[in-house]
Amino acid sequence: MTDLYKSCRLCPRNCGINRLNGKAGFCGETSELRVATAVIHRGEEPPLVGEGGSGTIFISGCNLGCSFCQNYQISQGKPGIGKTVSPEEFADICKALRDKGAENINIVTGSHAIPAIIEGFEAARKAGVQIPILWNSSAYEKPEAIELLKDYVDIYLPDLKTLDSKIAEKFFNAPDYPDAAVAAILKMIDSAGSVIIRHLILPGFLDSTRSVLRWFKENAKDRAMLSLMTQYTPIQDRKNEKPMPKRYLSREEYETVLYWLKEFDIEDGFCQELVTGSDWLPDFRRYNPFSSELSVPVWQPD
Repeated sequence: MTDLYKSCRLCPRNCGINRLNGKAGFCGETSELRVATAVIHRGEEPPLVGEGGSGTIFISGCNLGCSFCQNYQISQGKPGIGKTVSPEEFADICKALRDKGAENINIVTGSHAIPAIIEGFEAARKAGVQIPILWNSSAYEKPEAIELLKDYVDIYLPDLKTLDSKIAEKFFNAPDYPDAAVAAILKMIDSAGSVIIRHLILPGFLDSTRSVLRWFKENAKDRAMLSLMTQYTPIQDRKNEKPMPKRYLSREEYETVLYWLKEFDIEDGFCQELVTGSDWLPDFRRYNPFSSELSVPVWQPD
């Protein structure tokens, strides 16, 4: 399966780089799997956290390039934070999370590393790790790549960031994101027993959110759950010339979206309370990237 890294076209970027030769694709990564950190995380949707928390493994690199990414230290840093791990080392991380009481293994931003992660899943199975696998992604993926995951992933947690190609180009560095994400999410719905579609509300761009809600009602209602997120945070300390909304979501915008949920008769899912402030933002340079209320560190790079 690692041959898929040769002239890599795993994701919609189709960058064609031979990542087997040690060259990095658009994602910033070679064929080697790099892990940034692993924690017991309590900040996900309630069913995913349960009693023990979600066993979250943050993968280094990313095939998007969102201008306001809260994980930019690991998703866009070059070479970035992280350590190369073998399938057996990946399995050891999964075992450590399980032994700490994790309800699931939660893979964050692994779209560009699917072949190596699958090798890790197989090693984890051989090591006796039986808890559910959660695939937490931007949905900037190909249906063929989702097909590779079908025998391993139990729950999909994709973003649906926008259906507006101009917004996708401006903020996510991918004008084709809407078409790619919709195709990937529909494939996930057809492949898994459980799908939770996340949407981050962008301040000043409520028309984009309304389009996502309409799409969900027409294409995914009763087949998936919706998770609306209000935690958009302008990252002040990041040296970044890319455009991004400069403020938090307003109370008026929040109330408008709540009204739309009723209008579209969307009840099955989750909606964050209005979140402002940056205290909760992760810092992957720390031993525990999150606050102690949100996570317990289990594995970090040496």
